[in-house]
Order: sequence, then C-alpha cells, then structure tokens
Amino acid sequence: MSELSRDIVRRKPGTTFTASEARDALVKRELELERAAFEAKTARLRALRLAKEEADRAVTLKTAAASPATKTRKKSAKPSR
Repeated sequence: MSELSRDIVRRKPGTTFTASEARDALVKRELELERAAFEAKTARLRALRLAKEEADRAVTLKTAAASPATKTRKKSAKPSR
C-alpha cells in the first residue's frame, strides 16, 4: 500500500469530502458575488438609460413647443388616367 492510500485510510470518516464541500461553497459564494455585481451594473445602466431617454424626451417637447406650428395641407387626390 502506498503512503498516500494509508493516509486516506487513516482519516476519520466524513473528512474525505469536507475539502471538496468547502471548495464548492467557495465557488457558490463567488458565483453569488458575480451575479450580484452583474445585477447592480445592469440596474445602474438601466437607470442611466431611462434618465437619458427622459432628458431626450424633455428636449424634444421643449423644441416642439418653441418652434412655430405649421399647418400641413393635404394634397388633392387626382384620379389617374
């Protein structure tokens, strides 16, 4: 029997998977942090986009109100021959 396999046999039951469980927990925690950072970035960018759209809409309304209203005439429909 090799040195490594004797060490594994001597370990207490249940300690075999604790290292992998700890690593799994660490990976899950990192994924949660990445997801939270992504969601925060998405929320920030959405707020910026909505603010820009609102500012653009306000500018459009202001320029439409400031410009003189022009009447458009309908073209008379001539029957085609």
